[in-house]
Amino acid sequence: MAAASAPEPEVPEEDREQPLVAHLLELRDRLLRSLLAVLVAFLALAPFANELYELFARPLLAQLPEGSQMIAIGVASPFLAPFKLTAVVALVAALPFVLYQVWAFVAPGLYRHERRLVLPLLVSSTALFYAGMAFAYFVVFPLMFAFLTATGPEGVAYMPDINAYLDFMLMLFLAFGVAFETPVATVLLVRTGVTTPDRLAGKRPYVIVGAFVVGMLLTPPDPISQVMMAVPIWLLFELGVLLSRLTGRRPEPAGAAASTAAAGAAAPPAPPPDYTPPSEAEMEAELDRLEAEDADEDGGEEDGTGGKDEAGSGGDEPRRGG
Repeated sequence: MAAASAPEPEVPEEDREQPLVAHLLELRDRLLRSLLAVLVAFLALAPFANELYELFARPLLAQLPEGSQMIAIGVASPFLAPFKLTAVVALVAALPFVLYQVWAFVAPGLYRHERRLVLPLLVSSTALFYAGMAFAYFVVFPLMFAFLTATGPEGVAYMPDINAYLDFMLMLFLAFGVAFETPVATVLLVRTGVTTPDRLAGKRPYVIVGAFVVGMLLTPPDPISQVMMAVPIWLLFELGVLLSRLTGRRPEPAGAAASTAAAGAAAPPAPPPDYTPPSEAEMEAELDRLEAEDADEDGGEEDGTGGKDEAGSGGDEPRRGG
């Protein structure tokens, strides 16, 4: 009677392979959920669009000279600017849910150790993006607008357009949010084996210069905003190097290294690059030569042994006769 076959181990549902159509359907569902979350956040914030813009413009309004105010040049600017700001705020508010949908779609295709790495990176990158935006709003913008309003020439009324102000501020929010992702990028470079913490630390002078170049390109042409972006990038780089030392790739165990070295030592030496294997005729000639040498050595040994025996027998005969 044939032995019963052992039951196959059950594969977790998230590790099972799915056809392409199933992946496309899941992608569609994830996108629809993300869009629905952004739409719900927008509808919840739409009644407060004007209040949101007033809060958004507070860093500038607090620094305007007495009697100055913001203006709207376009015909529909008083409506479009708050509407646009509300849509952006809704997207930022729904960002954790959107990133969760991205994670839920990508996670089944990752290995378990990759899942343990990606999820903390998603959470930390979201938190750092929010931290960069908050740093820009509460620290950088008041100092920057105080400098810009105080350095204007006499006789010039400083009254920015609401659309121009909105685009300018959104660009800076995005720049500071991305700049605060420096620790995440540093840890990823180390964990993937692209570089090491020691190499990154050796590039510190170049990183500092690059931080000031980025601050010069992404901020207004005033020294305060440039320094306020460059210094956090440098400090976040140092934080990333520290975290990469703590969570970087683990070194190879000593036993594995020793076994690798022993295997390398036991391996036969590689032939020289100009080595040419002998032909069959050359190999046969070499074998014949070795056989002839062996035969000559055997013949010499036999002759020596025979001479000794004869000498020994000749010495014994007189003794027997005596």
